[in-house]
Amino acid sequence: MIAKLTGFIDSSGEGWAVVDVSGVGYLVFCSSRTLGRLIIGDAVSLFVETHVREDHIHLYGFMDESERDWFRLLTTVQGVGAKVSLAILSALGPNELADAIAVGDCAAVTRAAGVGPKLATRIISELKDKAGAIALGAHARIGGATATAPIGGAMADAVSALVNLGYGVSEAHAALARACGGLGPQPAVEDLIRAGLSELGAGEHRR
Repeated sequence: MIAKLTGFIDSSGEGWAVVDVSGVGYLVFCSSRTLGRLIIGDAVSLFVETHVREDHIHLYGFMDESERDWFRLLTTVQGVGAKVSLAILSALGPNELADAIAVGDCAAVTRAAGVGPKLATRIISELKDKAGAIALGAHARIGGATATAPIGGAMADAVSALVNLGYGVSEAHAALARACGGLGPQPAVEDLIRAGLSELGAGEHRR
């Protein structure tokens, strides 16, 4: 199972790139956001999701782990295959997608080719309780934190509560990512909200 490729960009086209690894060319399917960061001849390291079927083996490449994690999560939704997942990630970056799911913004998700209102509603409904763990994990990696993101509805409810208090979705995600380190693996919603507000208040004080 291929999980990562490091080499040089040999060629690229609409929806794909070929990565030359020691003389072997690997065809990798990518979102337009990842493709936009690839330059022919440049060195590259892509995180890879491998799909093995009876009639083919397809590689899907991502510049960062959060995009790969979102790809994996999106493909768990009925009616969302690899092609649609890449279309969604081409239309919305990981943070934008997390925000759209957190606030139930179906219109944002329908910006992706092949995604209508019915499928967008299903994506938001099925992923609302799961999406925050990825979003918080991404914030933790970016910030160098070692905290484990809380899993399940508690996190989504905490984000929603902070948004209802007037904070931005991304701001709420970042605050909870900083705060959850000392709360244990399964903190209660009330504890998450209290810790998040403390972080947000500290941030305003630092300004």
